[in-house]
Amino acid sequence: MDIHASRTWILFYLISFVVLLWALFLTTRGVLLGFGLTMVIVIVGMNSVMVSAELKKASRRKEMMKRFSQKSEEPSENEPESMGFLE
Repeated sequence: MDIHASRTWILFYLISFVVLLWALFLTTRGVLLGFGLTMVIVIVGMNSVMVSAELKKASRRKEMMKRFSQKSEEPSENEPESMGFLE
């Protein structure tokens, strides 16, 4: 993951953590119990969806890099055998 993507993830998880703390505060005080529990469920669900999407994206990228490396190892018929400097 590049540095910009990690900054986005850090910001996302900080916001999620603050929302979860606020929702827990609301539910322990008994104020808006349904709203607080709904927020907890939504945040946990969003986090799991985002992590699974990131894992799928990483596996696709790994698969693509594997295909590129396999294609680059096989010489094509149109390329000459040697592309040396002195030839």
